[in-house]
Amino acid sequence: MSDIDLNQLRSDKWRLNGIPARTIEDARSFLESVGFCMMYPQRQTVLAPTFIGAWVGSVENLPTWQHAFADPRAQEATALMVRILRERDAYEANLFNENSLLVAASIFPYFYALAGDRNPKQPPKAGPRSEYSQLACDTFGLIQRKGPISKQQMREDLGGSISFVALDRALGELWSRLRITRVDYDITGGSSWDVLYRWSPDAVREGMEISVSEALSFLVSKYLDCVIAADQQEIESFFGKLVPRSRVKDAVNLLLNARELSYVRVGNRLLLQITPAKSAVVHAAILRPKPVARRPAEQPPSHARSRGPRWSGPRPPSSRPSRPRPSGSRPSAPRPPGSRPSGPRPPGSRPAGPKPPGSRPSRPRSPGSGPPRRRP
Repeated sequence: MSDIDLNQLRSDKWRLNGIPARTIEDARSFLESVGFCMMYPQRQTVLAPTFIGAWVGSVENLPTWQHAFADPRAQEATALMVRILRERDAYEANLFNENSLLVAASIFPYFYALAGDRNPKQPPKAGPRSEYSQLACDTFGLIQRKGPISKQQMREDLGGSISFVALDRALGELWSRLRITRVDYDITGGSSWDVLYRWSPDAVREGMEISVSEALSFLVSKYLDCVIAADQQEIESFFGKLVPRSRVKDAVNLLLNARELSYVRVGNRLLLQITPAKSAVVHAAILRPKPVARRPAEQPPSHARSRGPRWSGPRPPSSRPSRPRPSGSRPSAPRPPGSRPSGPRPPGSRPAGPKPPGSRPSRPRSPGSGPPRRRP
């Protein structure tokens, strides 16, 4: 595979080939295909598709999140993203600060198992070793009581002296651990927030039952399916925001040992990819010779079959006369002397029956002597 082939495959999968995703059905199909994508391009090189790129259908002149407010394309893409969030077809994650990460609903439980809290209903506590500030803890309690609630209403309930910058920082702390999520957006009122376990209880419950190692292995495979091929450094850079890089490396090695991943050479680089499925080998059918049909037995002619049943008894003597031997035929060999002639006995021969009186008695035979000898 060459670099041009790899870029072409990514363009087709990321909707950068001139076929934009402008409807909610196309946007839903795009997210399910890639798994996760960033909303805007990242200044720091992060190998991932963007939602604004899929909406535009090209990679040329895409706005970043700093300039999205002045680009009408970004406003229309944001409106489509909010519709997807309302229908729970996708979820947002604060992985890259202001640039949100969109995660498809089908893989969000694995993402929650990797980045979410195992006890989402318990309010966070502030402290020197806690990752939450006191304002973040107060904000979570307010959202838990009154959510969904807009940012303007939160500022008023928490005290008018709190700045929006401080409130955004507190929301980012809760959002990075998937304690809260943005559920709506209005131009006048801004974003509306709610606790995630109340907004999507099934997804949170499913994510709590998945182990970290299982979730990381699944997400690494899904990431490689999204980007077609990547080196290990790019994989660690993407997931290093969620878990330590050592765990990402262990997950990659585990998938390599299980032959779920394999190496592919792209240009001068050796990249990782999902092991392609082996095509089934179709064996040619063995043609065996057909048996030769036997010829049917010849039937007798019709005049012979019309006769009556054949005689199975003894043949009378006069029924078959002896044929005379033709002249010039070979005579039969003479019988050796002393052989017993065939046919009737001549007159004067030894009669059959008991011996006459006065004849020589026979010698008694000893046991085991064998049969008697015949005199010549």
